Amino acid sequence: MHNLKDLGNTLIVVEHDRDVMNEADYVFDFGPGAGKYGGKMVAEGTPLEIKNNKDSLTGQFLSGRRKISILGKTQGTSRDNLLLKGARQFNLKNLDVKIPLGKFVTVTGVSGSGKSTLPIGRTPRSNPATYVGLFDHIRDIFAETVEARARGYKKGRFSFNVKGGRCEKCQGAGVIKIEMQFLSDVYVKCDICEGKRYNKETLEVTYKGITIYDVLNLTVDEAADFFRNHVKMYNKLLFLQKVGLGYINLGQPAPTFSGGEAQRIKLADELSRSTRGHTLYILDEPTTGLHFADIEKLLEALHELVEQGNTVIVIEHNLDVIKNAQWIIDLGPEGGDNGGEVVYQGEIEDIIKNKRSYTGSYLMEEKLCIKVKLKILSRTNDHTLDHI
Repeated sequence: MHNLKDLGNTLIVVEHDRDVMNEADYVFDFGPGAGKYGGKMVAEGTPLEIKNNKDSLTGQFLSGRRKISILGKTQGTSRDNLLLKGARQFNLKNLDVKIPLGKFVTVTGVSGSGKSTLPIGRTPRSNPATYVGLFDHIRDIFAETVEARARGYKKGRFSFNVKGGRCEKCQGAGVIKIEMQFLSDVYVKCDICEGKRYNKETLEVTYKGITIYDVLNLTVDEAADFFRNHVKMYNKLLFLQKVGLGYINLGQPAPTFSGGEAQRIKLADELSRSTRGHTLYILDEPTTGLHFADIEKLLEALHELVEQGNTVIVIEHNLDVIKNAQWIIDLGPEGGDNGGEVVYQGEIEDIIKNKRSYTGSYLMEEKLCIKVKLKILSRTNDHTLDHI
């Protein structure tokens, strides 16, 4: 990126990575929250100016005034292990891997080292209202209104997936697909329902003054307030908030979610269920697209799963997540044909001693940086990191 800039180009990078932000010449920081709670310019300037801006949440993390701490290092007591033997798909070189159950495990290594090949495929995406089971409750509520009962409308009337209450021109999609012969398909708003998915008669039924279309347009935060007296619904919404998804709309189309958002919807669904533990959860880089503050919420949710007796395996590059792990499986040492080996597997304390591990060297570097900062602070009266 520096080489591109030195050639006279201008680079605009949308990024959460600490190192990239610190290397920038100028930073625009948006917020203060996400979705409808964002959209404002919180701060702008050099990285140092962002760090010194008290209104910037990003600046607080960059400066060190706020940091992601290590949570719950003592949880997880199972002595049982899951053993993977002879893993050899793609570039994996006949690996034997031990995964301690009931713990928080990370799979690390450079890109192309074989991390995703070892435990996971792709994660499905879904509409948040339907995926976590909210939509059934919403349709029940509308079917029980005086107007719906007078008209003889049952629960199915308020589904946009079946005939009856939906707009038939767009079949409940709210958009019409126009196939382009040589280009990507184009989606335009349905001219009959105007994107509302339902027909006119269905939208005449309201609950507390709003239609079912309006409910699907509520954010999770708004819906939690609106359905506060519906305990089952409120609890499910609470878990979506817990994983940092308070800003998404209940009816937001699945293709608009990032991979990280889709995985957190699944995570919220699992957290909301009654569990006896003994479940294995695998997440593939869930921090993709997440701010420092979002990662804090994600880690709290993952640790909660482990405390319930479950096993959490996270494929990850983010050091804040890795340093929270109780067990690390580090693959590499390089990518492609030069990867696919187990560089290290064990507790985090010993990976920093492994000279073949890139992950270990960066963890050691962060550990040394913290020690240096603390030493400087102990010699000064100014107890902030802005000046470092």
